[in-house]
Amino acid sequence: MTASPTANTANTADTEKETDKEPQPLPGTVRRRAPLILRNRAFAAVWLGQVLTQAAVRMFQVGVSWWIVAYAVPEARGLASGLFIAVCTLPAVALAPVVAGAVARIAHRSVLRTAAAVAGASSAALALWAYGGGLPLTTVYAAGLALATCQAFFDPCLTTSVPELVDDADIETATGFELSTQSLAGLSGALLGALTVDRAGVAGLAAGCAAAYLGAAVLVASARFRTGAAGDADGAAAPPRRRPLRRILAELPSVRRILICFTAANLFTAAVFVVIPLYTRSVLFGGGGTVALLEASLGTGALVGAFTGTRVPGRPTVAGAWCLGLMALALALPGLFAQRPVVAGCLAVAGWCAGAVSVRFVALFQRMVPTADKPGFFAVMQAVLGASLPVASLVFGSAGDFLSPQTLCLVQGIGLLPAACALALLGSRTPDPAVPEPTGSER
Repeated sequence: MTASPTANTANTADTEKETDKEPQPLPGTVRRRAPLILRNRAFAAVWLGQVLTQAAVRMFQVGVSWWIVAYAVPEARGLASGLFIAVCTLPAVALAPVVAGAVARIAHRSVLRTAAAVAGASSAALALWAYGGGLPLTTVYAAGLALATCQAFFDPCLTTSVPELVDDADIETATGFELSTQSLAGLSGALLGALTVDRAGVAGLAAGCAAAYLGAAVLVASARFRTGAAGDADGAAAPPRRRPLRRILAELPSVRRILICFTAANLFTAAVFVVIPLYTRSVLFGGGGTVALLEASLGTGALVGAFTGTRVPGRPTVAGAWCLGLMALALALPGLFAQRPVVAGCLAVAGWCAGAVSVRFVALFQRMVPTADKPGFFAVMQAVLGASLPVASLVFGSAGDFLSPQTLCLVQGIGLLPAACALALLGSRTPDPAVPEPTGSER
């Protein structure tokens, strides 16, 4: 029997609908899902953009820090490098309200694309100036400030936009990818930063950063975001009310206490970025390759920690306390043993602790913080955690001109112990990740 044209059209349409759906597993079999970045093209594009931007900013910071210590500043190297790191951490703190407002009002793709494009243009301008010769130190500081400002918009916007890129069931997986990307970017950027400066100077460093940023802008522009996906459940007629930023942490007491503990811990962990170049030059007597090795050890550990953090047993606060205690030991040991393999191994352990803690707590915050508050919260989180970075950079950088890097390592380890104890005491008062903490409007 010959089928009619209408029947053929219907059959073709049905076939097209079936091919659009994911193939169903056979009865009695267990189907393995493909990795998130393979089955979600939008998330994959943004993820690659994140790799490029965060690798570029890390590459720039590590490269310039080594350039200051090894080439540019003959005296007071610790203060000069600490000041540069402090300048690079200020925008995330000072611009937190502005970032929160921009992320809440402007389409997330536009924020991400613009931040990457502006950073690319700034890096390209610095590269041209450096190729021309006579590059002032203040210009490099200004470029670091510009790149950090762009990253201050990019990072919290990326975290907030996760629900617009993936389904609810994939949020934790996407968070793991995002946090592991920070470690991957830190690893690749740290590997390239000091080595690029040794071989191509600041001009080559800036040119590489420009290419990475502009590539990220193109990737983000090609991704499709789901508009309003996160807030559909609240109704289109009455958009969710956003509370003032100063009330977000006040209405989430457990989250506030956790952030205070980690802010205190950051006063000592953040100093590692100042200590590594000083330790390399003064204790190990190495060059850019040694800096790359130590930074790569730290980044590799953080990358592994981001992927394995969900497997650490116990409540987030208890697991976090143990990780901070282990990190304290890992950061202190280079003060007693100055062998290169020992230092690299200790930094790998410290990086693993940092990565494991981050993935546990960011996933916890994704579940606990109301959707309407997420733009403000993640900007505030970045500002609260980042507030200690300029202080740590300046204090440890200045101290590095008078104290040995080995002494600074011991201070780091000892300083982490009170934060670890305080976090352990919060264990019984912190809700389970699966049960969101009631906010002020729900109490």
